[in-house]
Amino acid sequence: MNRRDFLKDTTAFASVAILPSSAWKRVKHTPLRTAHIGVGGMMGAADLKSFSSHPLVQVTALCDVDTTFLAAAKALYPKANVFRDYRKMLDSIGKEIDAVCVCTPDHTHAPASLMAMEMGKPVYCQKPLTHHVSEARAMKKLAADKKLVTQMGIQCHSSDMYRQAVTLIQNGLIGKVSCVRAWSPKNWGYDGPAPTGSDPVPETLDWNLWVGTSPERPYKQGFYHPYNWRKLLDYGCGTLGDMGVHIFDTPYTACGLTVPNTVKTSCREPNGFSHPEHNVVEYEFPKTKYTTDNFKWIWYDGEGAPPAHPDLKLPDDEPLPEQGAMFVGEKGNLLLPHWDFPRLIVGNTFEPIDFPEIEPQDHYHQFVDACMGRDTCSASFDYAANLTEAILLGVIANRFPNETLHWDIASGTFVESKANELLDFRYRKF
Repeated sequence: MNRRDFLKDTTAFASVAILPSSAWKRVKHTPLRTAHIGVGGMMGAADLKSFSSHPLVQVTALCDVDTTFLAAAKALYPKANVFRDYRKMLDSIGKEIDAVCVCTPDHTHAPASLMAMEMGKPVYCQKPLTHHVSEARAMKKLAADKKLVTQMGIQCHSSDMYRQAVTLIQNGLIGKVSCVRAWSPKNWGYDGPAPTGSDPVPETLDWNLWVGTSPERPYKQGFYHPYNWRKLLDYGCGTLGDMGVHIFDTPYTACGLTVPNTVKTSCREPNGFSHPEHNVVEYEFPKTKYTTDNFKWIWYDGEGAPPAHPDLKLPDDEPLPEQGAMFVGEKGNLLLPHWDFPRLIVGNTFEPIDFPEIEPQDHYHQFVDACMGRDTCSASFDYAANLTEAILLGVIANRFPNETLHWDIASGTFVESKANELLDFRYRKF
């Protein structure tokens, strides 16, 4: 089943209408009634807490396929309606919902978000925006067509330290950037064999709803819910799709990038089940006013990342931060540790930085305020879809190790036709 058929089926539930985005300013003094799809784990619970901290938010609906997580959230928000199936939630109480937060495994981001957006609802969706390139383009288009408020859950995008790094680069602190090297030693890959057999599904879990639009497979304890799905092709996007989105975000914004011309990955041979444990992904992006002609981006992940390289040598042999990025510029380098302030390197010396003043931002409250007509979102789907597309092209390249894939941004296809099969997939009816 393709996305269009999926939406036709799911929106058959959703015959209700909600207030159009053009009318948000007329309700800015009323509570914003939010529905939360995925309320467990670290991010689901954190997103729920962060949204509800806004004084104009009323948590109206909670949805999760695991009753353990659902019960914990219900205890905090006893007046909220509870559901296990987001389709039934949107159908039954759509008139009572003003905005939707999607915090599920990656493979459910687009199906849930698209259904909500088809109903005219503003959507906050966790990163990476989608599981497939075609979904990212569909979400970007739908948001634009319906003029919806949207935000991708990439909290560091709003942090003072990262926004200062963007300003420093765009103000020419290190001149034009020729290369960015980014890394994370996290391992959201799996190089072992696929599991065999099946285990009893926990009583708290609706396995069919968890699998959702992805291919049906038997439940196996420890491989899927609640955490290890990031390692697997059907559900997650590996370390690149997890930490890569965070660490790419600031250099991507600072350099004014779109999507790459080419991508090449060095990793193990594909096994049809999981993402590799170690990846080196090399991108070539079109030139921007902040980059040199032959701008490159190199990503490293897995244990031991990154390997030693002259671009990554720090003054006084100081060790690199565990995760981060290095901008290589004409007049020096800028080191950007993950969740820390940038550091300027000129020659073999750390130099002081005159940091620009930045107005504080709350990533969650910005979305709420935008829904109420009081602000705009800095990581709307118009931006997030392009960033996600770039990330996902690297994820696809993992399936063709050591081959250079050429991307045509206009057509949204690879020159290498075999890779185009991975841009989309058929949704399972569930």
